[in-house]
Amino acid sequence: MCIDMAAANYLRSEDQFLCSICLHVFTDPVSIPCGHNFCKNCINEHWNTSDQYLCPMCKKVFNTRPELHVNTFISEMVVQFRQSAQQKTSSSSSEQQVSKPGEVPCDVCTGTKLKALKSCLLCLASYCETHLEPHLTMSGLKRHQLIDPVENLEGRMCAKHDKPLELFCKTDQICVCMLCHVVDYKMHDVVPLKEEYEGKKAKLGKTEAEIQQMILKRRLKIQEIKHSVYLSEENADREIAEGVQVFTALKESVERGQANLIDTIKEKQKTTEKQAEAFIKELKQEISELTKRKTEVEQLSRSEDHLHLLQSVQSLKAAPPTKDWTEVSVRPSYEGTVVKAMAQLEETLSKEMKKLVKNEFKRVQQYAVDVTLDPHTAHPKLILSYDGKQSVNDSDVRKNLPDNPERFSDCVFVLGKQSFSSGRFYFEVQVKGKTEWNLGVARESINRKGDITLTHEEGYWTIWLRNGNEYKAATSPPVILSLKSQPQKVGVFVDYEEGLVSFYDVDAAALIYSFTGCCFTEKLFPYFCPGFNDGGKNSAPLIISPVGVN
Repeated sequence: MCIDMAAANYLRSEDQFLCSICLHVFTDPVSIPCGHNFCKNCINEHWNTSDQYLCPMCKKVFNTRPELHVNTFISEMVVQFRQSAQQKTSSSSSEQQVSKPGEVPCDVCTGTKLKALKSCLLCLASYCETHLEPHLTMSGLKRHQLIDPVENLEGRMCAKHDKPLELFCKTDQICVCMLCHVVDYKMHDVVPLKEEYEGKKAKLGKTEAEIQQMILKRRLKIQEIKHSVYLSEENADREIAEGVQVFTALKESVERGQANLIDTIKEKQKTTEKQAEAFIKELKQEISELTKRKTEVEQLSRSEDHLHLLQSVQSLKAAPPTKDWTEVSVRPSYEGTVVKAMAQLEETLSKEMKKLVKNEFKRVQQYAVDVTLDPHTAHPKLILSYDGKQSVNDSDVRKNLPDNPERFSDCVFVLGKQSFSSGRFYFEVQVKGKTEWNLGVARESINRKGDITLTHEEGYWTIWLRNGNEYKAATSPPVILSLKSQPQKVGVFVDYEEGLVSFYDVDAAALIYSFTGCCFTEKLFPYFCPGFNDGGKNSAPLIISPVGVN
């Protein structure tokens, strides 16, 4: 029994249960003298229609028609195979999925159509798991080309020759059959379908990898944007907090100034009232004294006694002393009170503004970048230091340098090597000891030959010093800058997306000037102009300084 089961298990893994004539499981299997097995009816019909008695498998010819007997061993194995296959089919049928709309159904199933697992390009049919079995077990069918299930298999046949589309015409970029190649496409570049498939698949794989890389970059960009939003929220909260603090201080200062103004005016009013009361009291006293004298004079003037009047006049009291009230007045003066209060408020506001600018300047310095001068852009009269951090005009000595497109030909300008097309950046330049200089940023497409106009329309965002004390912003027309002190070191800050270029007096931590509302669409380069030597008066170099080092 163990041997029979082992044999059965072995045979179940081979295609020996299939008749090579009908390609189905044996029915009444018989063995012929060469050892090959067939269905009894299949071999009889084969010999009945043939002139020779030969084996369909090995082609061995028999002189006489062999007598056929059912092979009982194989017959029993077939019965076991059928039972096993039936159980497997029953089990598989319950596990297999019924074909749904949009899915490819099995072409062999009758009644309920199961979902096809594979399609055969030679049979032009699709099979479920059960009906796919012969293609997986039978040697003749194993050579058939199976693909994932597809509909309209007829579309894979040549409409002209009814042959499989096995070739690809690279000339016309179409699929063709063997006859097409021989008859119509003989001179075309035709390759096997598999070869073109593998080439296209490789390209698709490369394209897929490129797309995946693009997707990855965009996902990273999403994370970057989200992080920027997060940082923006933090910055917004900080700015709001600082703004509220500043405006609260200003509000408190205004309220204090208002209260002081009201108190001052009220105090002056009280003083005026007291002064008026004193004057009134004094006037009333004089009036009282004068009234008494008036009464005495009136009484004496009515006397008709000559002697008495003359004697009484001599004894009449002298007039009491009185003040000359002609120039006396009560004139309260409030002029200048409001002006003084506003001056104090302005002073407070100025202090708060200085604090605010100082805090902002500290944040700006956090965007410091390393900038070096680009010798390929430098005017031939300029001398650059070995480390690319200093630039000085060499009087009238013009070096013999190639006039490459990047180089300034007439103006003693030089650009930084580094370019910026997004974000924020900041750098500092020492201008100490110079009587003329020009600093800022310039876009990549600026004119570098001949005379150059320094305006933002021409792609320059700069400020300059002329004649040792004239500071201007290179707008159109230029804006005169009134500075309290001459900067020894200038900081340049750019916010690309915000369209902002700001200049700072580093030592004073004070804002010099800002270009706002700029629209940047190109790379920006740090820009430097040390100015002409001016007989040695302007020989000090421009020096790119490390940020935070004085």
